[in-house]
Amino acid sequence: MTTRPYVLLSAAMSVDGYLDDTTPERLLLSNPDDFDRVDEVRASCDAILIGATTMRRDNPRLLVNSEDRRAARVAAGKPAYPLKVTVTATGDLDASLKFWHHGGDKIVFTVDSALEKVRTTLDGLADVVSTGPELNWGLVLDELGRRGIGRLMVEGGGTIHTQLMAQDLADEVHLAVAPLLVGQANAPKFLGAAAYPGGSTSRMKLLEARSIGDVVLLRYAPKERS
Repeated sequence: MTTRPYVLLSAAMSVDGYLDDTTPERLLLSNPDDFDRVDEVRASCDAILIGATTMRRDNPRLLVNSEDRRAARVAAGKPAYPLKVTVTATGDLDASLKFWHHGGDKIVFTVDSALEKVRTTLDGLADVVSTGPELNWGLVLDELGRRGIGRLMVEGGGTIHTQLMAQDLADEVHLAVAPLLVGQANAPKFLGAAAYPGGSTSRMKLLEARSIGDVVLLRYAPKERS
């Protein structure tokens, strides 16, 4: 039986729970020390996943930026960069975005109806896998496990975080809480409405709470509830 990867959700949010504001420019919620922490976590993972909406909005390269951390990965027999993963149900991807042209291998998970569209758009830039008529997170994790992914870092967006939390598929959550208030109803939030495991009275286990400059890092174990 294939072992699914350990799933770590990572997000920076404002005190009122937003991942970004509604301006065209990305809202920088973390500080330099916290960005470096995120880089360290990336380097510890076998794959990093973002959704197609986050890719279109932020156009990230999604790399391990530290040369020393990349060298340590290579010395340990790993690729310099973790596998980069995205998911799309619509197939609306842009082959010119930075995600496809930096780092190492990439894989896209999609659905049957968008499979050929994605393959045509990317034209060999990534491996493309369908999970069937609908996007199936269980099959995504099974396939990543078959490919040797032991630790998966998920960096958003909010829809993906919500789906994984609601389906009880997240093993750990890293939340960097920034001293900002966004207050814009249409801005993206870390989590949306869903039927979460255990309901509103179920308390997740707190693994760590510490300050990183003006940001507070909270680490939770969602599957360890009381």
